[in-house]
Amino acid sequence: MATTKNILNLTRTSFVHEKTINWFPGHMAKGIKQMQDQLRSVDLVVETRDARIPLSSINPQLEQIVGNKSRLVVYNKVDLAPPEIEQAVRREMTKRNQRVVFTDANAANSIKRIMNVAVDIAKSDMVKYPELSVMVVGMPNVGKSSIINALRRVGVGRGKAASTGAKPGVTRAMSSKIKVLESPPIYLVDTPGVMMPHIPDPITAIKVALTGGIKDNIADESILADYLLFRLNRFPLVEYHKVLGIKEPTDDIGELIEHLSKKIGALRQGGEVDVDKTLHYFLRSYRSGVFGRLCLDDLDEESVDAFFKNSVLNRPLSKNQDKKAKRAAQRQRSLEKAKSKNLI
Repeated sequence: MATTKNILNLTRTSFVHEKTINWFPGHMAKGIKQMQDQLRSVDLVVETRDARIPLSSINPQLEQIVGNKSRLVVYNKVDLAPPEIEQAVRREMTKRNQRVVFTDANAANSIKRIMNVAVDIAKSDMVKYPELSVMVVGMPNVGKSSIINALRRVGVGRGKAASTGAKPGVTRAMSSKIKVLESPPIYLVDTPGVMMPHIPDPITAIKVALTGGIKDNIADESILADYLLFRLNRFPLVEYHKVLGIKEPTDDIGELIEHLSKKIGALRQGGEVDVDKTLHYFLRSYRSGVFGRLCLDDLDEESVDAFFKNSVLNRPLSKNQDKKAKRAAQRQRSLEKAKSKNLI
């Protein structure tokens, strides 16, 4: 149970942040074009999302690209999300005519669920599908390449075929076809993680960044940490202060950083707090699952309905929003290019 500093009485009831995060490097724009070109020869699209943010990891741009193509939605990293989300997510996705499976890329049994869907399609018409072509898509760092490697391991007993990493943007180009099953023959195509050019909701952007979908140097880590603290305080059964080894919960990110820095020895000469090192530690702790299996999206029916009602899934970007998104993306590409040449 929580300490005398009662979480329910002392925490914020809302988190206000107005500045969104835009990250759309050049390889993503190129990836979208390649994806659209190859989609005609694809039989099944496997759209990968993050089970920790089942709503926030929906990319409206992918919705528009995939269109009416046969699709399977895979909620990956389910080992880091609470088990009870599966019922709520399945209920809401079924309402929207989306087939879903839940996976942990390290668990063969869950990966077989994807394979079973592909096999069923291939066997439904062997003339139409002499070999089944599957395109794997999703936002950065949702585990697409890990799923491809797991499917290959389960299906043909072979090793790694796609690059993986904890940072977003590891896959930067379309891959050639990768065989994952001999009979019926099934091939996969990996794609770069595609971020939406413009995330209109700042809180959604924070959730995507918190789960590793946006590079930390693009997002403001102090804001990410503050939002994470806000969310942790809203999970009454999560005693994060004990996990971190600090005395009691707090609603002040500055106070948390001060106590945590002393606990982990993140101090500069003279005893000054190393804020950056402490922020990194706090964020890494969440991403590695030490606080338990947490979902950052609210999945009650009212919240889900509100998400889809207000989502850009229901409307294209206005011309002004589109221009702003493209300008922001171009600025970011220029910044990254300058950094790579050590100009800044």
